[in-house]
Amino acid sequence: MPPDGPDCWPPSDNRWQWVVFSNLDGMTLRVAGTIEGNGEDWWDLPCKPHRGPNGSTLRGQCESPTLLRFFMSRNLVVEGLRVENSPEFHFRFDGCSDVHVDGLYISLPANSPNTDGIHIHVENTERVGIYNSRISNGDDCISIGTGSYDVDIQNITCGPGHGISIGSLGVHNSQACVANVTVRNAVIRNSDNGLRIKTWQGGMGAVSGIAFDTVAMENVRNCIIVDQDYCLDKRCMNQSTAVHVTDVSYANVRGSYDARSAPIHFACSDTVPCTNITMSDVELLPFSGELVDDPFCWSAYGMQQTPTIPPITCLQDGLPEALLDNPDLKCR
Repeated sequence: MPPDGPDCWPPSDNRWQWVVFSNLDGMTLRVAGTIEGNGEDWWDLPCKPHRGPNGSTLRGQCESPTLLRFFMSRNLVVEGLRVENSPEFHFRFDGCSDVHVDGLYISLPANSPNTDGIHIHVENTERVGIYNSRISNGDDCISIGTGSYDVDIQNITCGPGHGISIGSLGVHNSQACVANVTVRNAVIRNSDNGLRIKTWQGGMGAVSGIAFDTVAMENVRNCIIVDQDYCLDKRCMNQSTAVHVTDVSYANVRGSYDARSAPIHFACSDTVPCTNITMSDVELLPFSGELVDDPFCWSAYGMQQTPTIPPITCLQDGLPEALLDNPDLKCR
């Protein structure tokens, strides 16, 4: 297990990571027993979200280690690991290809900040499969960052946490590209979000070829959400560019939502709208309370292929002319 909190961390060691596997080809990682992350003291740093006085976030040293990081490696198999209480991300894959993840169990409290279960990140992370895993944490169950291609996620149970996220993308006016992501046969319970795509204003690039198929929701707030105005505070300025979100399908997404929010929310950019969103066999009912039957759409284009519950009448038809031949939206 790692040192017990920031005060015990060796000053000469990198605070951003605990164990790193780098430049490997053909490695299989299996571990019997439980990997304990000793994360509690890291979660309480005042720089963490809502850890300062009166729920604020304070400035100060905030480096917290990812528990297991895989860097510039290929042909990886990670299976059967049980991990608890990481200081920050549990598993992180940077610049890796041909990765097979199977049978992980990740567990920690819902109030543990920045503790993504599995994070896929950095250019040319591709051909990743994540299967048959259970993740309970305080942030994204699985998060998919820029440069991720051909990601297949099946038979995952998430919750509590923040659901399955693509993003955030395009921070600091950067280019972000994500393509060909499939989520199939997933269960999301007691989470702040379900299926989320989040991008910053001012970015470039595209998120495309995303399929969410056969997902069960139980007491989830924001079951389906696309947010092209993602911001961590209220000081973000309006900008005229954005990461294009296109070719996103939701099929057989059913279950219950937390009625404090509408279950479907498409908040897209005025200048770079979301396009080709398709909905079929979507049925979301309140976990308790009254039906919220008013999905939110802004600059969102697409269609219902079948009737949905609640009805989604706010998607616009066609394709905006402003998106045609825009070089800022091109990816590989």
